[in-house]
Amino acid sequence: MTVVDLPVLPPVKPMLAKLSRDLPVADGLVYEPKWDGFRCIVFRDGDEVELGSRNEKPLNRYFPELLESLQANLPDRCVVDGEIVIGGPGGLDFDALLNRIHPAASRVAMLAEATPASFVAFDLLALGDDDLTSRAFSERRALLVEALAGADGPVHLTPATSDPKVAADWFARFEGAGLDGVIAKGSDLAYVPDKRLMLKVKHERTADCVVAGFRWHKDGGGVGSLLLGLYDDAGTLHHVGVATSFSVARRTELAAEVEPYRAEALAGHPWQGWAEAEMGGAEGQRQPGGPSRWNAKKDLSWEPLRIELVAEVGYDNLQGDRFRHATKLVRWRPDREPASCTYDQLERPVPEVLAEVFGA
Repeated sequence: MTVVDLPVLPPVKPMLAKLSRDLPVADGLVYEPKWDGFRCIVFRDGDEVELGSRNEKPLNRYFPELLESLQANLPDRCVVDGEIVIGGPGGLDFDALLNRIHPAASRVAMLAEATPASFVAFDLLALGDDDLTSRAFSERRALLVEALAGADGPVHLTPATSDPKVAADWFARFEGAGLDGVIAKGSDLAYVPDKRLMLKVKHERTADCVVAGFRWHKDGGGVGSLLLGLYDDAGTLHHVGVATSFSVARRTELAAEVEPYRAEALAGHPWQGWAEAEMGGAEGQRQPGGPSRWNAKKDLSWEPLRIELVAEVGYDNLQGDRFRHATKLVRWRPDREPASCTYDQLERPVPEVLAEVFGA
């Protein structure tokens, strides 16, 4: 366990943001790109560096390649809030981050060399012996810019602007690099851990998907999530994500609504072999099920439905060929045929060069 002696000590829960449907425009707002990675608070005390995750657990063992770079680029004693990201040919690669959460140190070391991570800094909680959390963000930002003036990759300072037109341009252009939207924060904002005092603006779209199965809610009271599928050009139905976050009443309603489609659903189901896929079968087809990377005891078993149901869901962005986050059920689409639920309907942003984002 890393031991540091700083005015702000681990663990610290990061300050959070609440969702805004539109880009807020007001005096005193500062805008930043919303990075799609692992939130991380870095505690550096000389040679000691601790990487704290959003859930307050250390990340050092999963990103060993960052430790030396952080020592070389950060002030000798500081606490910095930011995001761990991995850049790939198509922009930020969240799957590459997920692959790091692995119990084998040898596997992590191999991936650290093959797909090295970067750290993007966007707030400064402590510097030297000074606790900065009660100071205005404008002051913390100025100190962060000064502290990272000589920093070099893979440690980066996030771009920031007070111009809403620039922020709107980032929102439109940088999605192709894998960014998640735009963050807006007040220039007079103190740093308050675990409070949603910032605003985030994210991309929102809808798509019609096949509802090919569901999972029971963990408390047994109705449907916990709907399993969504899309067809590729070859006619293969891929598992692309889930629709979740139903109220208690809605979970019960959904159980009744999908019940007529459960009879004889497994026979001829395109995901009948998902258990084989968990062991490496069903080549080339994304399937549901499989162990959870975050919770090995989590039950990911599912109930098949006949391929007859279509639902319109709201989503923010894509990660490769699946939805990056859980989607929201908008409505059933009895007027749509399952075969019409293809990848062609999805809006795919034009990729931006990631270097342009870092250098924005």
